[in-house]
Amino acid sequence: MQFQLTDALIEKVEVLVEDQNDKALKALLNEYHYADIAEILDDLDIEDAVYVIKLLDSETTSEILMELDEDIREKILGNLSTKEIAEEVEELDTDDAADMIAELPEERQADVISQIEDQDHREEIKELLAYDEDTAGGHMAKELVKVYETWTVAGCLRRIRGQAKDVTRVHSVYVVDKQNKLIGRLSLKDLITSKSDQKIADIAKDNVDWVHVNDDVEDVAKVMAKYDLEAIPVVDDNQILLGRITIDDIVDVLKEEADKDYQLAAGITQDVEADDSVWELTKARLPWLVLGLFGGLGSVFIMKGFEDVMETVPSLFFYTPLIAAMAGNVGVQSSAIIVQGIANDNVKGSMANRLLKEIGLSLINGFALAILVILFGLLINQDTTESIAIAVSMMSVIVVAALVGTFVPIILDKRGIDPAIATGPFITTSNDILGIYLFFVLSGLIIGF
Repeated sequence: MQFQLTDALIEKVEVLVEDQNDKALKALLNEYHYADIAEILDDLDIEDAVYVIKLLDSETTSEILMELDEDIREKILGNLSTKEIAEEVEELDTDDAADMIAELPEERQADVISQIEDQDHREEIKELLAYDEDTAGGHMAKELVKVYETWTVAGCLRRIRGQAKDVTRVHSVYVVDKQNKLIGRLSLKDLITSKSDQKIADIAKDNVDWVHVNDDVEDVAKVMAKYDLEAIPVVDDNQILLGRITIDDIVDVLKEEADKDYQLAAGITQDVEADDSVWELTKARLPWLVLGLFGGLGSVFIMKGFEDVMETVPSLFFYTPLIAAMAGNVGVQSSAIIVQGIANDNVKGSMANRLLKEIGLSLINGFALAILVILFGLLINQDTTESIAIAVSMMSVIVVAALVGTFVPIILDKRGIDPAIATGPFITTSNDILGIYLFFVLSGLIIGF
């Protein structure tokens, strides 16, 4: 098994492509998994990658294409004819086939579909393309194994052999009635250990989990994670069995969502990658940088308003970066925990209870940090009143920042806005401004200004 591909291997492939030594190139690549070959193609020039795709058989290259980075796949498909793309699509499960076709320009999609020879495969792909990509229908595959409740075990075993050949992995056998309504499921163990003359209706389990075709795919992911499902059937309003979603598709969804939330938390508003154009990266980063700029200008404006206080107690000025940092850090910590809880559906109870818990936690943390600030003041022979004022102000700022970090993501989620946007620059900037303001107000009151 290959875990890391060497530069020497990449160079060897490049040499074989340049020499057009097809026999040696095929022999070399046949030693590797299609995921490894996809990694090799990522490092090749597009012309060389297209050469390899055209050289290998469609059964292999269809899997390779699905493993490629989207940008690389788009470029390779752009160098293939509609007939060649159709040949790749015919080797894929319907969900992967629909995903690949959806990436093509609209004018090429119809041409590719028309070139697919298997009529059933073609119609199933067209059906999947009609669903929104963020729904269960947009991620389901039509390939599954289903049996009718009236069949016997012996008859069922004979019939499912023909169905199973088109299914990559058989996780469950779904039981339907004459109207094709989902009414139960069978495990393969139940099927092969039952008597051959038993009716399927007698051995089927009716507590089958399912999702609606229009359910949000993130909700599907939560259901599958909650019940540890490897696959889940998809039905319509009439409980008609339409397809199934497998765990590999859900893993991709979870990864994409995690990447999006991570970028939002870092202040990147669009789904971008390191090799995207400068313009695309600028559009994704600039909005939050502008927010940070205005936040910084707001802090300057607040500090100018307390210029008299800083002239009287100059040491307060030197503590402003500490206050801003603590407010931002505490806010991000609180919001990150809440955002994670919302994503995992673990945020339970009333808003009041959640805020009270956060107040208690922030008071403990704030008190411990305040003691350290006072000890630091003693160490540098700072006026005790000033040290107490700074410590109390910082403790208050920590409590407020924690409440903001807790409150904002919950409110955003209730309004249908991705709460991940609350972490990072949004919380940091707002807490910086609020923290500095509270710091000077409270310090002034304690010191006597």
